[in-house]
Amino acid sequence: MTSKIIVVGAVEGAFPSILEKISKLHAKNSFSLAIFLGDFFADPESRSQEDTANVSALIDGKISVPLPTYFTLGKHPLPDPVRERLEASNDELCPNLYFLGKRSTTKTSEGIRIVNLGGSLDPTITAGLSKEKHLHFHTEDDAKALRGANSADILLTTHWPLNVRKASRVVLPDGVETPAGEQCVADLCSALRPRYHFSTSSDAFYEREPFFHPPIEDDPNAKPITRFISLAPPASPSKSKSLYAFSLDPNSSMPINLPPGTTASPFTITHKRQRHPNQEQSYSHYSTAQNGDHYRPRKHFRHKDGSRAAPLGPEDCFFCLSSPSVKTHLIASIANDAYLTTAKGPLSTQSTFPSIPFPAHLLIIPFEHSPTLAGISVPEDRARTYKEMQRYRRALHSFLVSKCGSKLGAVTWEVSRAHIRHTHWQFLPVSSDLVKKGLVEAAFRVEAENEKYPTSFRTKDVGDGTGATGDFFRVWIWMPAEEDVVDGKNKSSEHAQDDEVEEKRGKQKSLVLPLNEEFRFDLQFGRRVMAKLLGLESRMNWRDCAQTDEEETKDAGAFKEAFKQFDWALED
Repeated sequence: MTSKIIVVGAVEGAFPSILEKISKLHAKNSFSLAIFLGDFFADPESRSQEDTANVSALIDGKISVPLPTYFTLGKHPLPDPVRERLEASNDELCPNLYFLGKRSTTKTSEGIRIVNLGGSLDPTITAGLSKEKHLHFHTEDDAKALRGANSADILLTTHWPLNVRKASRVVLPDGVETPAGEQCVADLCSALRPRYHFSTSSDAFYEREPFFHPPIEDDPNAKPITRFISLAPPASPSKSKSLYAFSLDPNSSMPINLPPGTTASPFTITHKRQRHPNQEQSYSHYSTAQNGDHYRPRKHFRHKDGSRAAPLGPEDCFFCLSSPSVKTHLIASIANDAYLTTAKGPLSTQSTFPSIPFPAHLLIIPFEHSPTLAGISVPEDRARTYKEMQRYRRALHSFLVSKCGSKLGAVTWEVSRAHIRHTHWQFLPVSSDLVKKGLVEAAFRVEAENEKYPTSFRTKDVGDGTGATGDFFRVWIWMPAEEDVVDGKNKSSEHAQDDEVEEKRGKQKSLVLPLNEEFRFDLQFGRRVMAKLLGLESRMNWRDCAQTDEEETKDAGAFKEAFKQFDWALED
């Protein structure tokens, strides 16, 4: 059942006139409920006799509340008469007006689940739950306790979540600064994945682009979406928006297709780990290694006139999940340090591989914005990222065996070079016969010779890239071992994690082409080789293979459904 809801910014004592306005709107729209954010009552430092009289009139039922209405704690203490009445009346201040408290989970008669964290973070309390529900302070443990609600249709907080504006292109009005955020609020939003998150600001309205959270286990094809909205006070000098009306069906399923403009959660990366002190600089250069790894200064982009262009950061990168440019409808799986996506402008088509009714050209992408894996400056982060990317690659091998038996092998290639935007691996199936006959390896070697590259391919495993002495192009060529395939299925565990065991499955060769400054390397080299090998020369340029959003969404959905039983990220 769909309910109409109206939300109001901090009225700060002006509730008589606002309730009268709500009454008129309710008569026309038949709202199911109203929610008042922030401070419902005036600041005690500036409270007037009129404010005091209005409080008494409200408690005595002389001010009409036209529909079920909820209010929260703000940044100021409640008036004593209000607190006394709430303690005596089980949080019902007057007919139709209910106090949500400091830390609460409420389910309305319409089935709408509201989670509320009122007040400001008390920096003097480092642990424990606050005992007094009417005081205008909360603790980090109050926020942590609310995570036990598991989900919410509506999340209400007095303060903004920290970093909520990250990757957002919505600007605040001139002269308005981003309100101070709280990490515990960001963590709460990440845990509950609410449909709506409402907060307040002192003099501005802000509605962020919707953002999606990683898929949940119960529905791996859906990405929970949150809309963060901050309302200005009705008395705002700027006359910014202070009322927000919307419809909500708590029983509706989460969307499969993301709304236009949707970004990844701004909390996905920051909640996972803290940035290393020198990592901020890794977008423009490598740090000097202290463990013998061979990093080189980054070569900056230059304009045609020779002037140096600004280095590209995550906000401009279409591979960064925090970027507004990321193509969210292509994403097939999200883990902790890497994700899997279908390719834009895929080389293969729905008919390239008869056993696979969709293009199986895929990208394995690390979260970290770095031109190389070796450029991820924190060794632990680099190790986790490489492990997850390899795990995705092996899962794709198992997927191919399940669909095609021993008929298809796979090629995975990588360009590891200082001046590219964001490192990634490209994955593409290939006939096992071509691998068995050595034609795949020969294709890469011959193409490099034809291009007269001054270096040649070497059979070598450079791991996460720190085993190389500079830039390189790498290609893994894999085919399933006959003994690992029984009735078209892989004998090994689909989600095995043991790297040593997993690497022994099938037959694999790693080729590395060292790159240096002496020649210009074509970043589309791998695609070009595979296009010739598969007889797809007309599709060498990905821009010539553009699909509509509808076609991309359809192909991505088909792959996700087929890959679901091999997607280990859904189980971790």
